[in-house]
Amino acid sequence: MSADLLPHLLRPQALWLLLGMPVLAWLWWRRRRRADVWRGLVDPHLLPHLLVGRGRGTGWGVLALLLGYGLAVLALAGPSWRKVAQPTWQTRAPLVVALDLSDRVLASDLPPSRLLQARAKLATLLRERQGGQVALLVYAGDAFTVAPLTPDSANVALFLDALSPAIVPVSGQRADLAIERGAELLQQAGFTHGQILLMSDEADGAAQMAASRARELGFQVSALGLGTAAGATFRDGTGRFERAALDAGSLQRLASNGGGRYATLTRETTDLRALGVLDPGQADAGSVDQDGTRDWEDQGYWALPAVMLLALLVFRRGAGALSVLVLCLVLPIRPAQAAGIDWWQRADQRQHEQLSDGAKAYRGGDFAAAEQVFKAQSGAQAQYNLGNALAKQGRYDEAIAAYDRALRQSPGMEDAIANRAAVEAARKRQQSGQQDKRGQGNSKDASRQGQADPGDKQQGQSGPPQYGQSPPQGQTQGEQDKPSQDPPPAASDAEAQKAADEAQKQRMQQAMAQQGKDGQDKADQQRREQAMAAETSQQREQRQAVEAWLRRVPDDPGGLLRAKFEREYQRRQQGGR
Repeated sequence: MSADLLPHLLRPQALWLLLGMPVLAWLWWRRRRRADVWRGLVDPHLLPHLLVGRGRGTGWGVLALLLGYGLAVLALAGPSWRKVAQPTWQTRAPLVVALDLSDRVLASDLPPSRLLQARAKLATLLRERQGGQVALLVYAGDAFTVAPLTPDSANVALFLDALSPAIVPVSGQRADLAIERGAELLQQAGFTHGQILLMSDEADGAAQMAASRARELGFQVSALGLGTAAGATFRDGTGRFERAALDAGSLQRLASNGGGRYATLTRETTDLRALGVLDPGQADAGSVDQDGTRDWEDQGYWALPAVMLLALLVFRRGAGALSVLVLCLVLPIRPAQAAGIDWWQRADQRQHEQLSDGAKAYRGGDFAAAEQVFKAQSGAQAQYNLGNALAKQGRYDEAIAAYDRALRQSPGMEDAIANRAAVEAARKRQQSGQQDKRGQGNSKDASRQGQADPGDKQQGQSGPPQYGQSPPQGQTQGEQDKPSQDPPPAASDAEAQKAADEAQKQRMQQAMAQQGKDGQDKADQQRREQAMAAETSQQREQRQAVEAWLRRVPDDPGGLLRAKFEREYQRRQQGGR
């Protein structure tokens, strides 16, 4: 027999309550004996009419009481006959990446530079990591959060191109602050286990002590070395030339203190695999039980209807019909729950469950299904998730509208603001690419229109020649029907004429392409004017508010990060850190 089919008690300590059954039986016996005193004082033929509860069912009453008590204790013990899949909050280890953005990252010992190699490595990590939440920090003289912990690594990848020392407001190399900030992010998200990956070329004593403190909190600190032992020169913020070299020994000591691993950056993924950051399931193996996500199901609820029926039989006469009615009402509850009908869920619980289903579909790549789930929900979070699902499908206009709805309900949602700016930039790039393609298509059409069919005959032609054609050599336009009397031109003249024809053809093609582009722009402008004329006053106010918002938010992720970090640094200085 399978181990899952054997009976199992989730709370076996509750069986100690069975010791109360003899006490109940003694109390019942004492009560019954106290009632027997009347038998010596009252005539036997009058006893049935004077005493209550002394009929033939008296023995059944104590049996019902003891049986109901025993079933209630058994239900409290949590009997179970099978294991079922249980959701767990930390089936995957979270990862916080801390990137060194000091001036040393501009050294060229990893061509073309350490910074570009680090960006490429981060892109590979975000692309190939198999699930789990990811956060990104940068640090120099202080540490700043680029993206908090999120299961959507694509949102983190949006900021990679904006990473440079210019976005950090204070110079230096405080790796200890980055490790402390990474531990804070993990704790704020409710994690007791996780990884912190430091990407740098050295770690001082303060950073190594910070790694030890993070390890005491339950977090693992690893290091990825940037650079080579030979090193290279770089120019710092003051313009002076300095030299930066990889100090692998200090990074190894940091990884040892943090209970993690060390690897040097390579072009392949061998370094990431050696660090164990691509497969978070291995790093989080200690947080999942030995049976994975399967756990015993509490099935003690099946005893509760029987306990209720026995309680009715004990305390009320003639409760048989009522007991059957209660049994008919109670028993269908669990099958209804198994069919997806949960009568005990609140509205917010049902909404949270539906949002979880949408998030699961989003992580699985089924963005259309996620869209349908989020579209049926209300609230700022649902609209924000809807915008993400629409953006993944390339429907940028609808995504921006969803972000706007989320911001109207929650104006301070930073993720919605950042994603909206990113989607707006993607839409502008898409529109620019479409316009370029339309211009190229018009040029090709003009070229095809300007070329004569090799099978066409020029005899009987009237009017000017088609674009790209020239009169036959030795003839003028008005003399095409006459035979040529002049000798053929020299080879050099023919080549010059051919080059002039080609130049003329190109100029005509460019002119026609520009004309087609201008016509398309005019058509687009007319459509926009017609749409603006047909919109209501509410729609006009909404459009004007969106346009004003777009004018305030520049299309510069690096500038946004720089301004955000500067404000954060000023607040820290004013608050005394």
